[in-house]
Amino acid sequence: MKLRRRARRTLIGLSITLPVIAVIGVFVMLLWNVLVPDLFGGPTLSYLQAVGVLLLSHLLFRGSPLHGLRVWRRARRRQRWKQRLASLTPEEFAAFRGELGIQGSDDRQL
Repeated sequence: MKLRRRARRTLIGLSITLPVIAVIGVFVMLLWNVLVPDLFGGPTLSYLQAVGVLLLSHLLFRGSPLHGLRVWRRARRRQRWKQRLASLTPEEFAAFRGELGIQGSDDRQL
């Protein structure tokens, strides 16, 4: 069931993302071709070149496309640890802190 749900989400995501990229690519191409040749004497771009410039600018200014996934996983992992620590008894928490070599009060913040 999870696989079917994941496949459906992926299909919906692609069906939204690809047309958006296509429209933004046309917008970048038109904007480039109106401004750059007249202002700077640069070349005109084809559609695929405009999409390439769009992808390059995304990688340069926003980083890897997987960055958001890594941030989401890190937040999820942190949430799981908070839940685990909250479920420990004070004795278990003290033993856990002792294993880590941390001294201090039982504030559940590591």
